[in-house]
Amino acid sequence: MADAAFITPRGVAAATGNKGDIFIAAGVVAAVMMMIIPMPTFLLDSLMAMNLIMGLLVLLIVLYTKKATDFSVFPTMLLILTVFGLALNISSTRLILAQGENFSGRMVRAFSSFVVGSGGREGLVIGFVIFIVLIAVQVVVITKGSTRIAEVAARFTLDKMPAKQMAVESEFNSGAISEEEMKRRKDEIEQESSFYGAMDGASKFISGNVKIGIFITIVNIIAGIIIGSALHGESVGQAVGTYIAFAIGDGLLSQFPSLLISTATGIIVTRSVSNGTFAEDISEEFTRHPRIYWIGAAVLLIFALIPGFPWYVLVPMSLLLGFFAFRLNRDQRRGHTAADASGAEAARKQKEETGEIPPIVPLDPLSLELGYGLVPLVDKDKGAELLERVQRLRRESALDLGLVIPKIRIIDNMALDPAEYCLKIKGAEVGRGRIRMGHYLCINPGGASDNIPGERTVDPTFGLPAIWVSEDRRDEAERAGYTVIDPPSIIATHLTEIIKSHAAEILGRQDTQRIIDDIKKDYPAVVEDAQKNLSLGEIQKVLQSMLREQVSIRNMVTILETLSDFAPISKDVQFLTEKARQSLGRQICLQYTDEDRKLRVLTIDHEFEQKIVDSAVQTVSGKICALEPSLHVSWIKALSASIASVRLQGWSPPIILCSEQARFLVKQSTERELPELVVLSVREIANDIDIEQLGEIRV
Repeated sequence: MADAAFITPRGVAAATGNKGDIFIAAGVVAAVMMMIIPMPTFLLDSLMAMNLIMGLLVLLIVLYTKKATDFSVFPTMLLILTVFGLALNISSTRLILAQGENFSGRMVRAFSSFVVGSGGREGLVIGFVIFIVLIAVQVVVITKGSTRIAEVAARFTLDKMPAKQMAVESEFNSGAISEEEMKRRKDEIEQESSFYGAMDGASKFISGNVKIGIFITIVNIIAGIIIGSALHGESVGQAVGTYIAFAIGDGLLSQFPSLLISTATGIIVTRSVSNGTFAEDISEEFTRHPRIYWIGAAVLLIFALIPGFPWYVLVPMSLLLGFFAFRLNRDQRRGHTAADASGAEAARKQKEETGEIPPIVPLDPLSLELGYGLVPLVDKDKGAELLERVQRLRRESALDLGLVIPKIRIIDNMALDPAEYCLKIKGAEVGRGRIRMGHYLCINPGGASDNIPGERTVDPTFGLPAIWVSEDRRDEAERAGYTVIDPPSIIATHLTEIIKSHAAEILGRQDTQRIIDDIKKDYPAVVEDAQKNLSLGEIQKVLQSMLREQVSIRNMVTILETLSDFAPISKDVQFLTEKARQSLGRQICLQYTDEDRKLRVLTIDHEFEQKIVDSAVQTVSGKICALEPSLHVSWIKALSASIASVRLQGWSPPIILCSEQARFLVKQSTERELPELVVLSVREIANDIDIEQLGEIRV
């Protein structure tokens, strides 16, 4: 069987688009060729009618367009129609001069007889005056004004472009809009800037068209009189009457579409702040104040009473304005009554539903507040390095922890010191620091050789001693062995550590639902099985327990499968957390092994480990370690000494290995004094991981 060819809808659209491109290209080339190739009068009449209707269509499209950028092809269309009109003007000039009194162009003759009339020389003078007045109105009033407005609009649009883009990025970082919405708005801003920039140049086509129209008309008159009297054997008077009439008709016929286009240009560049069509704006803005129509009606009535004024015109107009004002008053009263009733009903429902307590605005999940001196870090014109770091940080957190961090709201806070920044989670401060703009933070990693001059300070992220150095000493500090950090990196690093240490607080119930919904698309059976045995809150608590110890929850499929397996046995969160950790044992171990997949650990004396297990007390929140105060102090001292000894050997971070029953209690008993301590259970160690014991903790 022969291969069958199928045309998809997209293919049809592409084919149609290709035909349209060919048609437009052929039309533009033909318009240019018309200037040099003669054409028959019937074709000239058809194209002149087309030019007239195109000018009218453009004007109507502009009137019905809500935003100027919605008619983005207007500048290009302006150029094409200008060239098309000039080509017709040149073609008609050729035929008029060649055929003289025998010229059979119906459109030109119709315009000529309509404007000039049959009044002989008087008609010629009147027609010429109308032509001159029309040209003057177009040049002095419409074209000049439109050109000036286009220039100003282009300048101000370009000036405001960076501020608009920064505002959009700020909304995106605050979570107010999505990434797709941010891209769409940025595209609109760029399109608006390009449109008004193009209009600034395109408006020059209109003024040039008017000038060349005057020149062609004068050539028609002078050359026509010469050709008619010298070559066609006509008398001077006959030649004057013939060629002036044709020149005026041809000039008006070419300038009338141009007048429509220039009017459309003036309208589109003066409606930059509009949110509706021209008719909608007129309807809204002319019906706001009924009082002005009462005043207008009264003024017309007064004029009607003055002798000599046409009362039969003014009185009906006064009555019409009065009737219009009455209707507006009545409609507005009805609207206010309906709005009041609707507002009262909404207020009543709100009182019933909320007990008269107004709704509370939710706090931002994560926010970064900057003193005004740090605003340049998020300024688009100055690089906006911090914004890029924040976006990269959110992506890295999603990969490292499996947690998609909510959009971080970045705002300026005048209550802060100009050089300060503040990190908040749900409105509560979790971190603060100071930045010296134009300086770099230098931290001695332990091998720096020289003491460089600078302002002594403390690293806001880890609390390490540091030095602020000016930009000209940056190279010197790097050569001396210091770790040199720029201001955006300081804030980004601090924010990264805050996210890691507070990931459990950031993960809300809605975030958990979002994660589950995303997994459900590819693993519906896994999600349904987990939700059959556990509630959303129980799943959230397990995930929070894992994040609290910086265990990535990215492998949600394995976590949910494990929870489904063990939930029928017990729904205790600590029990389920330990089982979920064990299912991710290899992943957890690889966070702390070296290149040889070796894990170096400290163990706990068996007798004391059993004491920790026996001290467990069940509370509402789960089991806690309840060692006697003196024993707890001894335990922390012994643990700290062992960790210090391990660090002296060059092994970091310190890892404690214990039994499954003791793991959570050991971690819980040391969380306040040693929050960075890593505690693993024997059941979490994968078979292919080598273990090296560095010591045993004895109390």
